Amino acid sequence: MSSNPNVHAALIRNRERLHGRIALIGAADADFLLQLAPEGLVVTDHAGLYQRLGNVPGWTAHFGYFALAGDVGELDTVVLFMPKAKAELGVRLQLAASLLRAGGQLLLLGEKREGIASAVKHLQSLVSNPVKVDSARHCQVWQATVDTPQAPPTLDDWLTWHAVAVADTAIDVAGLPGVFSNGRLDDGTAVLLETLAESPVQGPVLDFACGAGVIGAWLQSHGLEDPVDGIDVQAQAVACARETYRRNGARGTTLAGDGLDVATGRYAAIVTNPPFHSGVRTDTSMTERFLAQAADHLSPGGELRLVANSFLPYRELIERHIGPCDVLRQDGRFSVYRAKRH
Repeated sequence: MSSNPNVHAALIRNRERLHGRIALIGAADADFLLQLAPEGLVVTDHAGLYQRLGNVPGWTAHFGYFALAGDVGELDTVVLFMPKAKAELGVRLQLAASLLRAGGQLLLLGEKREGIASAVKHLQSLVSNPVKVDSARHCQVWQATVDTPQAPPTLDDWLTWHAVAVADTAIDVAGLPGVFSNGRLDDGTAVLLETLAESPVQGPVLDFACGAGVIGAWLQSHGLEDPVDGIDVQAQAVACARETYRRNGARGTTLAGDGLDVATGRYAAIVTNPPFHSGVRTDTSMTERFLAQAADHLSPGGELRLVANSFLPYRELIERHIGPCDVLRQDGRFSVYRAKRH
């Protein structure tokens, strides 16, 4: 997960504003924590970063925005970083306001391109006195006092549902702020599911970068009898996948992980619609790392089924790491690749 050096530098420059018991929500780097304070709480929704944050002496890391009951209403300062997905801002603000004691201080940091101006309007719905205390390197730092602490966010508060149907098979899909393609079926996933209806895979199956659990729940509703395990790097996605499975009676284990390191078994098939963005730039490094590891988790002759934007250079990587690769579907936007393990 890439860090944002501008906002981290802005916070370090304003570290005299940090006092008492502190928490950071959405920090994207572990290395600067000890420059701020010897101890504190740090909240992230990224599994890989969560592990790195947990290794910082004196600091306590928490994965996801829910179930922080032990610190509710007890902190003096909470720092909130702008999320990549603006939809996440509301849940982060509710969490921040729930962690603070009455009269506690909230600092909101973000770049102009991240939408800090609109975030301040949202902040004003919680507090009456936000003040801009710094502005530099395209970043702004806003400070506010939370007079009335909020109830902590819960999964039930924020969980939503929508229906998905492909090849006469319909499922209900859970949603949370910040989850990929929340509220609709992603076009690439739809193409992948169509190929799975036309050319089924054998189980057991691993769904890498499983998001809200669409592929696994659909496969089993469509007739696959074997379990479909899932891995995703984001806390909200893992929570949604588990809820999607529960609602649709699907079987399988969903794990939080930054890559395949958390997978322990071998699978007859691995299916994936992997991410290729980091912020606003194209970033295929996660998929390249996944492909390098995937063969170790495929049974002999096992199949990889991957959908990606057609402009991404995946076929050569797939053949290098997995085996001979053919293209099941290709249009102007997406390609669905199928490869068998060497």
